[in-house]
Amino acid sequence: MKKSRSLRHQLRSSSTLLFSGTLLAISLFAHCPQATSLPPVFGADYTNKTTKDPLTRTFISPLRIVWKQAGKDGKLVQDEQWLLQPGNSQAVMGRKNMCKMISTATDTASILLDYGKELHGGLQLVLGSSSRRQPSLVRIRFGESVGEANSQTLNTEWKVGYSTDDHAKRDIIVEIPRDGLFEIGQTGFRFVRIDLLQPNTTIHIKEARAILRYRDIPYLGSFTCNDQRINQIWQTAAYTVHLNMQEYLWDGIKRDRLIWLGDMHPEVATISRVFGANDVVPASLDLACTQFPLPAWMNNMSAYSLWYLIIHHEWYQHHGDLAFLQRHKAYILGLVAQIDALIDENGNETLSPNRFLDWPSTPNPAGVEAGYRALLSWALQDASILCQVLEEPAMAQHCLQANTRLNRKQLGHNNLKQAAALMAISGQMTPDNAAKNVVGVNGAAGFSTFYGYYMLEALALAGQYQQALDIIRQFWGGMLDLGATTFWEDFNLDWMEGSARLDELTPAGKKDIHGDFGAYCYPGYRHSLCHGWSSGPAAWLIDHVLGIQVLEPGAQRLLIEPHLGDLDWAEGSYPTPKGMVHVRHEKLTNGTIKTTVKAPEGIFYDEK
Repeated sequence: MKKSRSLRHQLRSSSTLLFSGTLLAISLFAHCPQATSLPPVFGADYTNKTTKDPLTRTFISPLRIVWKQAGKDGKLVQDEQWLLQPGNSQAVMGRKNMCKMISTATDTASILLDYGKELHGGLQLVLGSSSRRQPSLVRIRFGESVGEANSQTLNTEWKVGYSTDDHAKRDIIVEIPRDGLFEIGQTGFRFVRIDLLQPNTTIHIKEARAILRYRDIPYLGSFTCNDQRINQIWQTAAYTVHLNMQEYLWDGIKRDRLIWLGDMHPEVATISRVFGANDVVPASLDLACTQFPLPAWMNNMSAYSLWYLIIHHEWYQHHGDLAFLQRHKAYILGLVAQIDALIDENGNETLSPNRFLDWPSTPNPAGVEAGYRALLSWALQDASILCQVLEEPAMAQHCLQANTRLNRKQLGHNNLKQAAALMAISGQMTPDNAAKNVVGVNGAAGFSTFYGYYMLEALALAGQYQQALDIIRQFWGGMLDLGATTFWEDFNLDWMEGSARLDELTPAGKKDIHGDFGAYCYPGYRHSLCHGWSSGPAAWLIDHVLGIQVLEPGAQRLLIEPHLGDLDWAEGSYPTPKGMVHVRHEKLTNGTIKTTVKAPEGIFYDEK
């Protein structure tokens, strides 16, 4: 065992985000809460009735004009290049250096803008007068893809080829003023289409800037290696979660702007390794308990109550926040007692008839049943540890006894990768067997964006690090190849054949990767292209390539065990409650690995 030398706590003051080949520097200073005092004119009646927005707004000009409808003579949209210039949100007179949009009695002027990267927020228009004294009617469509921004909205049903406004209004017909500033929208998007619907009208747009609304926090954790594809995957996974860290931890920024406990687990894993102990996680767990008091299941799904226990264990291991755990003690103990009472001596359990792992696994009910039981076993093991920490040894023993009863009844995985992965993690199946016969078969085929994280974990347990790296490159890298700047709700490698990129107009004979695919609750453009549950590689690369494993709560003791596979080197940082741990691994010519570790006082580590 080595005790680390002290390292001065360092924070990166900014994070660089790649916008389609253009570097956009966005300062990400640590968030500092500010007082919510109002000017004296408001008086004492407003005490405790106001709060400041905890999030930050940044304005981003579009990077390119994807398309425009300018009429037969090309004059309906003019000087659109001015929209690509930096703005200042200030309207001016004179109609100079502005995009001009003209409609006739029969023709509509339209323009489609690309902001280069998935964003959460809305649109700010700065207008520079029009041919009317009255407001003018426009249609604004936000899209995570070019296809979605150009699509029609259908809210009466979910249908391939159509968009929806379920959780965030993204297709809006509205009047805009002739001069001044106008802001609209609160959704996830990369593209915006503007149509001038008012006939026989001319408007001038000085600026059409996206409003990025985000938590102003530093990227503390990091990962880089000699493979730029892997680096981009890590950065994209981290950014995907960052966008979903809004007032609470959401599943998606366009749709599923909700707290889903099961979906949170990969996000929580990523947050711990990238952003450290951010309050969005405790706040979301607190709110979930008030929304679903016992005996209700979290999100009315018993599997998600199991994830609640696993998340608590994950969070406590990395941050050692005993006060937060104790705040949830009554709920944890009540939930454990509820589960214990529903497992009989023969291993039969009756938690709920509704069994759910993820959407792609649902056609395989036998596999889902096996995976569900493995998830239950995992949750009981983590719950036992939590009960010991909470000084409830009798309840900890109940967890272990319930797990013993559960495992008296063994089910087969039915060739479902999700099930085999959970069975390997819970100990119901040897990792070697799971990897060789199920999870690793045909590589990334059968992977899913949510459970892909646990499939990678199963491969790591079996020592198949190289195969896991190859799958990360193929599966998550496949989304990048199609223009992704955040990772998706679902993805299938089969979708790639014959499909156009999401950042281009779909050519004749090609498929629309966004509009032509999707199933279950996310057909067509309803499909979310920024879903936090898809961020698994961010945590996995820290844990297994850098090899930073937490051995004691609060990350007080670590194991450093790198697995570079075909990488020549890898380095990165990991935030602990006592400061940053930095690790670098280099593969030497003789095949050995040279490791350098820097850690703060109070963090102990072993190298292997």
